[in-house]
Amino acid sequence: MPSRDPRDELVEHLGAMRAFAMSLTGNSALADDMVQDSLVKAWSKIETFERGTNLRAWLFTILRNTYYSHHRKARREVGDPDGVFAASLSQKPDHDGRLQMRDFNTAFALLSDEQREALVLVGAEGFSYEEAAETCGVAVGTVKSRVNRARARLAELMGLGDEENLELTDSVTTGIVSSQPHAV
Repeated sequence: MPSRDPRDELVEHLGAMRAFAMSLTGNSALADDMVQDSLVKAWSKIETFERGTNLRAWLFTILRNTYYSHHRKARREVGDPDGVFAASLSQKPDHDGRLQMRDFNTAFALLSDEQREALVLVGAEGFSYEEAAETCGVAVGTVKSRVNRARARLAELMGLGDEENLELTDSVTTGIVSSQPHAV
């Protein structure tokens, strides 16, 4: 009589595997995860099981090794139950910045030449209002007016409300749309 496929026998050992995992971990959720990981490993490596030997012992060996691998990995991990550390490591997806940059470039192109010039000088290049006025050959008040009108128009074109900030990855563009000129 041919021996059964070991895959058909895996289910018979679940209860014993879970009890063993509970004795190792002391945590039912972690024990269930360990059993599941062990079964996935066993299933994917079933061709290495030698038929006629003790399947339960083979499964327990996999479970034990899975537990110790998890235990070694957990010792190297930093506990962060409140997520404070993880939050400090997170970063916005790059695609958000690219989409906002595309929207910004479209809106920026719709500004008048004078408004674009004033924004670039004051926002991007970091010129003071006085320096920008001298460069453009106009009064300081004219530059301030152009910058303020340009920023308001950009916010309008991009659909930003008074309380909304545009999150951009480019410091030059951030300087252009921010309400304060860059310091030199």
